[in-house]
Amino acid sequence: MTSIKVFIPQDSASKSVGADQVAIEILKVAAAKNLDIEIIRNGSRGMLWLEPLVEVETKNGRVGFGPVSVSDVQSLIDQDFLNQQTHPLGIGLVDEYPWLKDQQRLTFKRVGVIDPLNIDDYQKFDGLLGLKKALKLTPEEITKLVTESGLRGRGGAGFPAGIKWNTVRVTAADQKYICANADEGDSGTFADRMLMEGDPFTLIEGMTIAAIAVGATQGFIYIRSEYPDAIDKMQTAIKIAREFGWLGESVLSSSYQFDLEVVVGAGSYVCGEETAMLESLEGKRGMVRAKPPLPAVNGLFGKPTVINNVLTLASAPIILNKGAEFYKSYGIGRSLGTQVFQIAGNVKQGGIVELAFGITLEELLNKYALGTHSARPIKAVQIGGPLGAYFPNELFDVQLDYESLLQKGGMLGHGGIVLFDDSVDMGQQARFAMEFCAVESCGKCTPCRIGSTRGVEVIDKILNNENKKENLSLLIDLCETMTDGSLCAMGGLTPLPVRSALKHFADDFGLEKEMANVTT
Repeated sequence: MTSIKVFIPQDSASKSVGADQVAIEILKVAAAKNLDIEIIRNGSRGMLWLEPLVEVETKNGRVGFGPVSVSDVQSLIDQDFLNQQTHPLGIGLVDEYPWLKDQQRLTFKRVGVIDPLNIDDYQKFDGLLGLKKALKLTPEEITKLVTESGLRGRGGAGFPAGIKWNTVRVTAADQKYICANADEGDSGTFADRMLMEGDPFTLIEGMTIAAIAVGATQGFIYIRSEYPDAIDKMQTAIKIAREFGWLGESVLSSSYQFDLEVVVGAGSYVCGEETAMLESLEGKRGMVRAKPPLPAVNGLFGKPTVINNVLTLASAPIILNKGAEFYKSYGIGRSLGTQVFQIAGNVKQGGIVELAFGITLEELLNKYALGTHSARPIKAVQIGGPLGAYFPNELFDVQLDYESLLQKGGMLGHGGIVLFDDSVDMGQQARFAMEFCAVESCGKCTPCRIGSTRGVEVIDKILNNENKKENLSLLIDLCETMTDGSLCAMGGLTPLPVRSALKHFADDFGLEKEMANVTT
């Protein structure tokens, strides 16, 4: 008789609400009942309000129970949840659960499904198929395929990945590098972490494909220090890949050589900017470089370097496996493929939603978020991290793609969606944006370093009713200077949330709407 497989997540979000303790308790109670079970620690399915989510494998599929606490374990066992699959905490077949059923998971296909560090499990679910196909193509054919797929950088800028790869490919050098930017510092974003913790081999496969495409032999994964579980998973996965013959002197017995190393960041938000990350990788203080030269030509240690976000690189395997036409059959306009949206903040149902570009914000809120956790009305939604615009209710019909959001005065960023209820003071949120920039600025350029500090002071004066008209004019001028004069997106985008708050929530500044009507 084979043991019953029970899946319990071990990603950091699930562990933070007791997943480890639940796993221990299930083993303990099952042993006392002489029940034959095998516990598999998977990644999270992304339904964070249901964590810890316990799944039981059945002939019909995996049945879920959640959120499970240690005190629930005895009743689960007593009610024979392993066989009957009935319990007040039951959600039925997990794949049929409304949150997951209609998602279009390409990048997150395996997250929450497989044992993250089991390479056989990885291959069972189409792992390595993309890399094996890449090994049969020329570097030029690989970059052409990625270009034709329409894949754009998922880190926020949305630059075509194929163009970046091809630039590195055609640049002559004795050494080239692949860098995965996993310095995921935006508030309300956690997709990079969840992929690294739930399916680390996908990132490794994507980076290996990129290396073959451009002629790189060394790669680095730059992970923020606040992600210890992701760091551990990636380091272990790299070791397993080496032992498997995937990384090292010969990639899967081919003529290609490629190896990987994890580098831990030191807590700097600005190191999410590609050139500041390069400085940190070189052992220097994380400060933004002037561009040009571009990293694709003169990057890490002066060599041509591909720098992509985790989700960008993790999209490469399915493109190589399924083809460019398959990938670009998802999405809309110039925003092709799928986007991993991360719903957070004051939200009833937060987590990961992967869908094709083009869904409206309203659909995402109504079908997945289901309102605020406080049960109060939604006042604003910030899209794209702490430097993204605040969207009011009248703009919830906006499509979630790069161009549509730009037309409405916003940006997609890394796909973070943060909800705020009607108790939030948007004047204070605008102040926070400036203060965040002042704290996190690398200090290299004056508009960002000084502008953000002065911005906090000017917003304080407006909120304190000091010479409102003059100070509003000063704030608008300051925002223009920061946008046009900052060296990188840190200072350049800080005015975006400030301007959107002024435009859509003038009352929170004590201003007439016409007076605060600024262009975002």
